[in-house]
Amino acid sequence: MIVSGRRQFVFTRVVLFWQWRNTLTFTVAGVGIVALHELFEARHLALPTLPLAVVGAALGIFVSFRTNTAYDRWWEGRKLWGRLINESRHWASQVGSYVGDEATRRALVHRHAAYVHTLRCLLRGQDPFADEEVARLIEDDPALRKESNLTHALLARQLDAIAALERDGALSAFRLASMDTTLRELINIQGGCERIKKTPMPPLYGLLATRLVQFYAVLFPLSVVRDLVWWTVPVNVLVCIAFALIAEAGRVLEDPFTMFYNGLPLSAMSRMIEVNVRQRLGETGLPPMLEPDAQGVLM
Repeated sequence: MIVSGRRQFVFTRVVLFWQWRNTLTFTVAGVGIVALHELFEARHLALPTLPLAVVGAALGIFVSFRTNTAYDRWWEGRKLWGRLINESRHWASQVGSYVGDEATRRALVHRHAAYVHTLRCLLRGQDPFADEEVARLIEDDPALRKESNLTHALLARQLDAIAALERDGALSAFRLASMDTTLRELINIQGGCERIKKTPMPPLYGLLATRLVQFYAVLFPLSVVRDLVWWTVPVNVLVCIAFALIAEAGRVLEDPFTMFYNGLPLSAMSRMIEVNVRQRLGETGLPPMLEPDAQGVLM
């Protein structure tokens, strides 16, 4: 996620690398219409301005709707991870206050930090067993490799551990219920993230937006060529590239868990959670918080 730094550099990359095909298409369309109008005197092809203005307004609403829907998904992902941060801190406080055995406290907190890093890996389509953060916190267990949902398995082990404490009389039933509520909230957060990740937006939205902008790039010059002549070309590129960029913003915001620079900074949040919960154990020598890179991107 871009948090600071050279935003202009990133925007330039967006225009030059993402949209070069569209820029070329809009330029060719504008040049072709102006050439027909001026060089071949095809003046009958000119269109009135009002109908194209109405079409442009409708097109703007259409591409904006998709982008707004995609942003809602992105923002929901951020809110879910905000809840994960809060519940993680609460879990560490519960463990520190309710559990007396030091080894058990350490296991519960470290397993939770591993759970958060594992959830990050799974949402990004990465192998958690190859992740250094996960390997640092839990041992490579062959039983875990067979799990269809590794994060659920880790939470199930947490529940088994606190239930064993209750059976042994080391944890009261009230405190067990309180910690069980926290684990249930973690499951709900995980389910919300998986829903976003595994339910893409209908691809028809993106296809229609792309095709409509391309058609508009041909029709728009016909409505302004009489007044702008060769200035039609840059104006056409400017107007249509704006529509294209709005549609592109919707595409890149659709999945908030990617490693693309617009993705949520899951690595930084996972590291922050780990440091926060392990500090409740009084541990020192913790890994440092992640900072934005030279381009102002924090992942």
